[in-house]
Amino acid sequence: MKLTAFLTVCFALASAATGFAAGKGETHMERATFAGGCFWCMEPPFEKTAGVIDVISGYTGGTKANPTYEEVSSGTTGHLEAVLVTYDPTKVTYETLLEIYWRNIDPTNPIGQFADQGEQYKPAIFYHNDTQKRLAEESKKRLEASGKFKKPIVVEIRKASEFYPAENYHQDFYKKNPEHYKRYRFGSGRERFLENTWGTEEVPSPGKK
Repeated sequence: MKLTAFLTVCFALASAATGFAAGKGETHMERATFAGGCFWCMEPPFEKTAGVIDVISGYTGGTKANPTYEEVSSGTTGHLEAVLVTYDPTKVTYETLLEIYWRNIDPTNPIGQFADQGEQYKPAIFYHNDTQKRLAEESKKRLEASGKFKKPIVVEIRKASEFYPAENYHQDFYKKNPEHYKRYRFGSGRERFLENTWGTEEVPSPGKK
């Protein structure tokens, strides 16, 4: 795992606060946690966003400490596959991250995402403070009111809990195994769904609908 990822993991396990204290003259980084099915597919859209410092795949929402991929995959731990995003709030807003999230999932599926069904693949937004909670709820309401989806928006908005980084071979899987990743992403149905739903629509700026 690269150094920035390792440092982020340390901070993530140390506290569930929004960000971490920065020294004098340093930028205050913040964190956001999103579950959108297979974490392989949730890393790229955030990592390619200006202002995002790091993205770690992992498990959260359950009660078992230090779960393995096999345990989480069994659907018995209560954990969801998720990504922990560390970002610079002076360069990218939480609202923008929310918009990116919505454009990379099926928000109408309460039991999984695309080919992956089960508790561990449910979509959810994990907020780290009251501001994130409010912004997530407002963003969800805007999506509901937009009429983009005919079915109800079922994504849960939950308080962030302990985040456990996934095994190293899962981190940046789309870079390490690009052909495998592309086959999986297309075969799962995610790619077609997103293209049919959003096409070439750009992520709106904060405050715009």
